[in-house]
Amino acid sequence: MTATERRASSSLAAVFAARMLGLFLVLPVFALEAARYPGGDDPARIGLAMGIYGLTQGVLQIPFGIASDRFGRKRTIIIGLLVFAAGSFLAAAADSLGGLIMGRALQGAGAVSAAVTALLADQTRDEMRTKAMAMVGASIGLMFALSLVAAPLLVAHIGLSGLFAVTGALALACIAVVLWWTPPEPLQHKNVPRGRIREVLSHSGLLRLDIGVFILHAVQLAMWVAIPALLVQAGLPREVHWHVYLPAVLASFLVMGFTLFPLERRGYLRAVFLAAVGLVGLVQVGLLLVARQPSVAALAALLFLFFCGFNVLEASQPSMASRIAPPHARGAALGVYNTLQSVGFFAGGAVGGWLAKHVGPAGLFAVCAGLMLLWLVVAWPMRAPRALKSADEALASEAQAT
Repeated sequence: MTATERRASSSLAAVFAARMLGLFLVLPVFALEAARYPGGDDPARIGLAMGIYGLTQGVLQIPFGIASDRFGRKRTIIIGLLVFAAGSFLAAAADSLGGLIMGRALQGAGAVSAAVTALLADQTRDEMRTKAMAMVGASIGLMFALSLVAAPLLVAHIGLSGLFAVTGALALACIAVVLWWTPPEPLQHKNVPRGRIREVLSHSGLLRLDIGVFILHAVQLAMWVAIPALLVQAGLPREVHWHVYLPAVLASFLVMGFTLFPLERRGYLRAVFLAAVGLVGLVQVGLLLVARQPSVAALAALLFLFFCGFNVLEASQPSMASRIAPPHARGAALGVYNTLQSVGFFAGGAVGGWLAKHVGPAGLFAVCAGLMLLWLVVAWPMRAPRALKSADEALASEAQAT
C-alpha cells in the first residue's frame, strides 16, 4: 500500500470500528435492560426497538450513497454521523420504551456505510481494495468480539443510557477522524453524471453481489437466534460464551490473511470467493447435524469455520462491488449493496426467530443451508474484476502529486 492508501484504510477502518463498537455494545444487553423501561413488558415492542435501526438504515442507505456521489463523500459522512450521534443521545435521554424506539430509528437514519465504503474505494487501487476492505471487516469483527466481553461489565456501571451516551461520543470522535485523519477525497469531474441508480440496478455483476450480501447477513443473524441456546444446552454458561466466540474470530483473521490476499494476487479470487460461500453452507449442514446433541467442541469448530468463510466474504464482496461499479455511480452501487445488507439483517432476525419457534434449530439450519446453496448457484457465473492500474503507476502518480 502507498502512504495515502494506508492512511485512508486505517482512518476509515477506525470510523467503522468506533461506530460499530457503539452499536455492538448495546445489542448483547438491550433486551434485558429495555425491559426495565415503562412499556418494556411487551416483547414485540422490544423487538421493534432493536430492529427499527436496521429498517431505517435500509431505507436511507441508497439516498446517502447517491448524495455522496453528487455532493461529496466526506460531507455526506459527517452529516450522517451527526444524525447517528443525535439518535444515540436521544436514546440515552429516553425514559420510556417509546423514547428508545425513536432514538434507535434516528440512529439508523445516519446511514453512512455506503459513503464510507465508496470513499475508501476512491482512495485505494483495485489490487489493494480487498486488503483495505479486509481492514474494515477485521475492525468490525474485533469490535463484535470486544462488545461481547465489555457490554455486561459496562452496563453494570453506567446502565443502558450510559451505553447510548458512549455510542454518541464515539460517533462524534468519528467526525474528528474524517476531518483530520482521512486523506482529502479525490476531485470529481463536474461533467460526469453521478448517482445513476438505474445503471446500478441493471448491472448483473452487482446484482449477484447484492443477492449474496442479503443471504450472508440473513444467515448470520438467523444463526445467532439458535447458537447461544445450543451452547447453553452443551453446558457452557451464557456469560462465558465469548470464550468460544473470541478465539474463533481471532483465529479466522489469521486464516484469511494467509489465504485470501496471496491467492487473490495469483488470480484465484473467484475460486476463493466461491469456496468461502461453500464453506459457510457446509457449516450450516454441520450445525444441522449437531443441533440435537450439541457439544462445545463441535460448535467451537463450526463457528471457527464459519468466521473463516464469513471474513473472506466480508472482505471480498464490497471490494468487488466497488471495482465493478461504474466510478460515477459508485456511491449509488454501494448504497444498494448496503441496503440489501441491512434488509438481510432484518429478515434474518425476523424469519430466524419464526423458524426457531416453529421448526426448531435443525429446521432453521436446513433453511440456511438451502439459502447458501442458492447463493452458490447465483454466484457461479461471476468473474473477478481486473485491476485498472499497476502498483508502479500508482506510486509514480503519488510521487508526482507530492
